[in-house]
Amino acid sequence: MRGVTWAAAAVTVLAATATACGGGGASDTSAVLSSSWGDPQNPLEPANTNEVQGGKVLSMIFRGLKEYDPKTGEAKDMLAERIESDDSQNYTVTVKDGWTFSNGEKVTARSFVDAWNYGALLDNKQKNAYFFEYIDGYDKVHPSSGNPTAKTLSGLTVKDDRTFTVKLTQKFSTWPETLGYAAYAPLPRSFFDDHDAWLDKPVGNGPYTIDSYAKGSEMRLRKWEDYPGPDKARNGGVDLKVYTDNNTAYTDLQSGNLDLADDIPAAQLKNAPKDLGERYINQPAGILQTLAFPYYDKNWGAGKEKLRIGLSRAIDREQITRQIFQKTRTPATDWTSPVLGKDGGYKSGLCGDACDYDPAAAKKLIKEGGGLPGGKVTLTSNVDTGSHREWMDAVCNSINNALGNERACTVDPVGTFADYRNRITGHRMTGPFRAGWQMDYPLIQNFLQPLYYTNASSNDGKWSNKDFDRLVNEANAETDTGRAVSTFQDGEKILAEQMPAIPLWYQNGSAGYSERLSDVTLNPFSVPVYEQIKVS
Repeated sequence: MRGVTWAAAAVTVLAATATACGGGGASDTSAVLSSSWGDPQNPLEPANTNEVQGGKVLSMIFRGLKEYDPKTGEAKDMLAERIESDDSQNYTVTVKDGWTFSNGEKVTARSFVDAWNYGALLDNKQKNAYFFEYIDGYDKVHPSSGNPTAKTLSGLTVKDDRTFTVKLTQKFSTWPETLGYAAYAPLPRSFFDDHDAWLDKPVGNGPYTIDSYAKGSEMRLRKWEDYPGPDKARNGGVDLKVYTDNNTAYTDLQSGNLDLADDIPAAQLKNAPKDLGERYINQPAGILQTLAFPYYDKNWGAGKEKLRIGLSRAIDREQITRQIFQKTRTPATDWTSPVLGKDGGYKSGLCGDACDYDPAAAKKLIKEGGGLPGGKVTLTSNVDTGSHREWMDAVCNSINNALGNERACTVDPVGTFADYRNRITGHRMTGPFRAGWQMDYPLIQNFLQPLYYTNASSNDGKWSNKDFDRLVNEANAETDTGRAVSTFQDGEKILAEQMPAIPLWYQNGSAGYSERLSDVTLNPFSVPVYEQIKVS
């Protein structure tokens, strides 16, 4: 993989599209804006949050060693003064002076080391523990079976108040680029001293603090006046309002009861440019929508490759993205995103004909794969955001038409995202399920390893392939960018042969905002850059 210029080249397409304006009056730095949101699955521990809604909050209340540029996606130093290595395996990290948490506690090297040790330890059951896998000693604190034989990572050593060292298990030249991800955020002592109290009201070191949270209703965040970073909030705070239907959020936006909706419903995509004018944002984002399979279910697991590929060939992506999404989605031909660019790892067509719509081929493959279990297939997703019910119905209709059976495919809608994620993490899926991916950082590695590497943090279908794992390891150890990208793409070819998840479409970020707001943008991850928004 490559060095610090990777992300800049990867998402330059966004720089021209990620600006927006609105609001004609003078801004009020104490004014609060309201924005649509959904309850997160888990309490907001950085190492235990791996979904979009919780991630939005973490991006507001935490800052890490790196921060991803809101326009280009480039990983830039935030709390890191320096990250140095002579061999791409042993790193020395120097933390900037002058940073504190919102409770006044100083951010030190130990703030990071303690947080990472907590996140990695098996006993703490953190969903993002996998992100610490490359640090030496992970196998002792997070063994694949049995109990931990150590409480801390041997690869982490605090040298002084502002310096710590990291020893990785292998060369990983772009490891510093990953450190803007929320799992690597520092934690104050209050997190460890009174964990329950911290969970009730998390304390971070970002531009905002959490004022209150009523599950199912609203989270109120307010500007931290003493925030020491360069990206201070230009408003007084954000009220994140919980919506279980994005159509309701859009209606509230139009009626003046909501300032920002960052998930425009499919039914309104045709009307949004007319309704909102310049206050409508539609731009490329690092998001891929897929249908994953429960590999732990014998009906869909090992030996069912033809069945899985057959279903992929029964989906008319072109028609669905045109009719349902008004071309705000693009049919996927690989398992990454065009946002990465050619140099960053995107290569169109890696899925091959497995992603081409062909009803005859679909029928043949499904029959050769043993047929649909019980003669039918059920698609599952939450339906409170993302217009997922609409596209699942369309996908089912496509499958039914391809197979000549109007009852072959049905939809199992789940009311809330939190309930849906609980089903997935409980391994209770019995058929294809939505597994959309919003990149954590703009590297091809992030689209592949967390989702398909054996026992990876977001490998919800539990697919496993030794050859794929080997290629990922080789790519991570590679210091030459071109060879690293090529090796990752070889891994994608295995995905095309095995189809652990069906790539559906690359997704744009879309949002609309009220006349009160200006300087509204979405970052490359499709998340509003809340701290930049002005309110008049």
